[in-house]
Amino acid sequence: MDEDTLVQFDQIDAKMREIVYSIMHPEHILFDLDSTLLNTYGGQEGEDFNFHYMAHGYHPLLCFDDLTGDLLKVELRDGTQYCGKDAEQFMIPLMQEYRIKYPSLPLYLRGDSGFASPELYKACEDNDCKYAIRLKDNPALHRLATDADEALYRATQDNQIHYAVEYGKFMYQAGSWPHPRGVVFKVEKPYGQQVIQFYCGRGRMENYIKEGKSGFDFSSVSSYTKIVNANRLRVHALVYNLFNWFRRLALSASMRKAQIDTIRLKLLKIATKVVHSSRYIIFKLRSSCPYKKEFYETLSNIGKLQPKLE
Repeated sequence: MDEDTLVQFDQIDAKMREIVYSIMHPEHILFDLDSTLLNTYGGQEGEDFNFHYMAHGYHPLLCFDDLTGDLLKVELRDGTQYCGKDAEQFMIPLMQEYRIKYPSLPLYLRGDSGFASPELYKACEDNDCKYAIRLKDNPALHRLATDADEALYRATQDNQIHYAVEYGKFMYQAGSWPHPRGVVFKVEKPYGQQVIQFYCGRGRMENYIKEGKSGFDFSSVSSYTKIVNANRLRVHALVYNLFNWFRRLALSASMRKAQIDTIRLKLLKIATKVVHSSRYIIFKLRSSCPYKKEFYETLSNIGKLQPKLE
């Protein structure tokens, strides 16, 4: 396992996406960008103490498609790396892939304040990818939001009990930005505001990461060598995607929101008798099997798939 193997994983991922999209083409892609901690305990190469998580480990960068849960890209990084470091270099090849292969597909990106960098903004703008990235609070932003703050005060000065909120938008240019960019803000908690609701939806990514760790052992980085651990993470990520595609394209409608542990229990860990005939392979389940309907529906859905293969 070496750097060439990582490149091959990129090629496999891109090819598998082509096959899946030939069956069910997405209406748009919503890049959710985040990092997480993979705990280590044996002094592996590249692991270190991460002060954000207050633990030793690696600090990989991940990008999911929020609409499908597909893990579009993952990169193992040293434990001390800041969450948004080189995020634009991580995302540019992925955005360019979609722009070349799917030029009419709308692209969107979300990230928290750790990814608030002009380099990432420019990468999105250059690739026609709309984005919502949270800005860290600062006095300049407070001054620009003063009017909305005063409007909220006027709206609530006679009623301090019922909920109220003010939204606004202004143009803002930080010192490191080459030009102004639009900033959407809220005073109080969000409700009914399109851009802020769009941003807050990124919380689903935490569930994707949790399933990757608990169901597909993303944290299995026990080799001393970092490059081996990077390749192992890509293997686990590929398995995660294979299951996610299976869940989306083949599982019965009643089970498409189930996680891997549930699917293992209900569809894989069941006894069946396989009967071979001259023309068919028949799976015979016990008449008392509680999930036989879902099992047969899944087999039927697999038979109906028509991927475009070169």
